[in-house]
Amino acid sequence: MRPKLAAPTHGWRAAVYALTAGRWNPGLSEAELRLKDQVRRVTTPLSGPFSVAVGSIKGGVGKTTCTGVLGLAMAEYRGDRVIAIDANPDAGTLGDRLVGEAQAGRRTVRDLLRDLDQVRTSTQLSGYTHLAGRLRVLTSEQAPELSEMFSERDYERVLRLLSIYHELLLTDCGTGLVHSAMQGTLRHADSLVVVGAPTKDGASRAARTLQWLATHQDDQGRFPYRDLVRDAVVVLSCDRQSRYVDDTVIRDYFASRVRAVVELPADPHLATGDIIDLDALAPATRDAVLELAAVVADGFQHRTHGLASHGFRADHADRQAGMR
Repeated sequence: MRPKLAAPTHGWRAAVYALTAGRWNPGLSEAELRLKDQVRRVTTPLSGPFSVAVGSIKGGVGKTTCTGVLGLAMAEYRGDRVIAIDANPDAGTLGDRLVGEAQAGRRTVRDLLRDLDQVRTSTQLSGYTHLAGRLRVLTSEQAPELSEMFSERDYERVLRLLSIYHELLLTDCGTGLVHSAMQGTLRHADSLVVVGAPTKDGASRAARTLQWLATHQDDQGRFPYRDLVRDAVVVLSCDRQSRYVDDTVIRDYFASRVRAVVELPADPHLATGDIIDLDALAPATRDAVLELAAVVADGFQHRTHGLASHGFRADHADRQAGMR
């Protein structure tokens, strides 16, 4: 039997299909085929909770924006539960970009840490998080003297609880690689996204981030982050560019050192710094966001450490079995 072509939904192909009542189906356009493939990859199944760390040692390159759009895209297309965590010790702005400044400050990670032992259900947990579309958001403490106190132990306690009720956990990290919370984020990460820019300083800081992670030794003389670097995704945020910088050289440099490089175009909606709305993105930006989500999801089946090696997946399975 001849395979049945999918019905086009955009452009002249969709118009022809509608006018002929489906008798002539020219098939999907290249753009629709690309979207279909991206959605297929984004919806890659997970066998347990999976942690993605988004970081850079340079601020102002779009790290929080990248975490926000990645989380929104994952939550929009996946059927499981996705949460974005602001682990920035310097009063992070992830909540501002996803739910607004006023809402973000009403409940923070500090409130959850205070009541952590009392949370027994997903309904109780939802009282400490915010909702941006289908994406759950755990915001950081906005008082600098309190946010700085967020430690590796605090992060691990929060992560252990969140991993019981969520399949995909995205952490917006601070800029300090040696900060206690950052060390906890990296230790439990299954995947790493490093954000840079096609500028001299933006590219060099992203390269230094990867270099530090690849050469860092722990107390036992091991290199715990080398696999993370090898499997990392680099995002080049193109809201800052210079005609004096050859972005092809920068892209090729990172492509030879990590699993994938994704360019996020400059976008008027993202440039406002206001609450992110995927529907307000320019078509090229939305395509890049979906490609980023697809590239990250391509690595879901290849990780054997991070949460997988620290007992978190066993906790998740036990709790899910108990709920059934």
